[in-house]
Amino acid sequence: MNAINSLRMISLAAIWGASFLFMRMVAPVLGAVPSAFFRVLLAGLGLFALLMLLRVKLDFRGKFKYCLLLGLINSGLPSILYCLAALVLPAGYSAIFNATTPLMGALIGTLFFAEVMTFNKGLGVFLGLLGVALLTRTGPLAFSLELLWGALACLLATACYGFAGFLARRWLDQQGGLDSRLATFGSMLGATLLLLPLFAYSVATQPPASWGGLNVWLALLGLGLVCTAFAYVLYFQLLSAIGPLKSMAVTFLIPPFGVLWGVLLLDEPLSWAYLYGGALIVLAVYLVLKPAVAADQPRAA
Repeated sequence: MNAINSLRMISLAAIWGASFLFMRMVAPVLGAVPSAFFRVLLAGLGLFALLMLLRVKLDFRGKFKYCLLLGLINSGLPSILYCLAALVLPAGYSAIFNATTPLMGALIGTLFFAEVMTFNKGLGVFLGLLGVALLTRTGPLAFSLELLWGALACLLATACYGFAGFLARRWLDQQGGLDSRLATFGSMLGATLLLLPLFAYSVATQPPASWGGLNVWLALLGLGLVCTAFAYVLYFQLLSAIGPLKSMAVTFLIPPFGVLWGVLLLDEPLSWAYLYGGALIVLAVYLVLKPAVAADQPRAA
C-alpha cells in the first residue's frame, strides 16, 4: 500500500473513531432520536450536494426502494442504537464494540444466509464475544444493567450492519450493480424518512431540556458531514484504490482512535480493559477476515 492510501486509511479510521466522540457530546444533550435524525439528515444533504457537484445522474436503475430499505437497516436503526449507547457509554466502549461488525456478519451469514461457519470464524465469534464480556465486566465503568443495555445497543447496531451487507449484495449488486455513491445517498434518504416521524413524536412528547450550544451543533455537523458523508467518499476512494478486502483493515484502526479521542477531548478514563478486551476483539476480527484475505492473495499477485 502506497503512502497516499495509507494516509487515506488512517484518516478514515480517525474520522470514524471521532463519530463516537461526537455522539457522546450530542446525544446526552439532544436525546438519542434527535441526534440520530440530525446525523442522517446532514449526511444526506452533504451527499446530495456532492452528487450535484460531481454531476452524478440520479438514476437508481429501479433499485430506489431497496436503497430506502437499506437505509432503515444500515443507517437509521444503527444511528439510533449508537446514540442510545452514547447516553451511558464512553466513546471508547462504543468504538471497540463497533469492531465486532465482521463477527456479527459471520454469525448472521451462517444463521440466515447459508454461509459456512468455518473453525476460524467460529473461534473469532467466540473470542469477540469474550472480549465484549471482559470489557463490560472489568472496564472503567462499574458493571451495571445500564452498561449492559448500552453494550447490547452497540451489538444490535453491528448486527444491523451485518444484515445490510448481505442484503445489499442481494438487492443492489444484481444486474450490473448500482453506483455506490447513489446507494449511499439513497440509504441516507431512507434513514431520514424513517427517523422523521420518530423525531417529530420525540420532540412533541419529550422535547430536549436544551437544544445545546455552539459546541453541540458543531459536533453534529462533524458527525453528519465529516464522519458520515465525507467518510463515505473517502471510503469509496480507498475501495477503488486497494479493493474491499484490504480496505477491511480500517476495522482494526477505529477502536484505538475512538479511545484516544474520548481520553483526550472528553477526559474519559483509560483502562487496561481497553487493551485486553479490545485486543481479543481485534484478534477475533482477524480470524473472521483471514480466510477471505488468504483467498484474495493469489488474485492480487
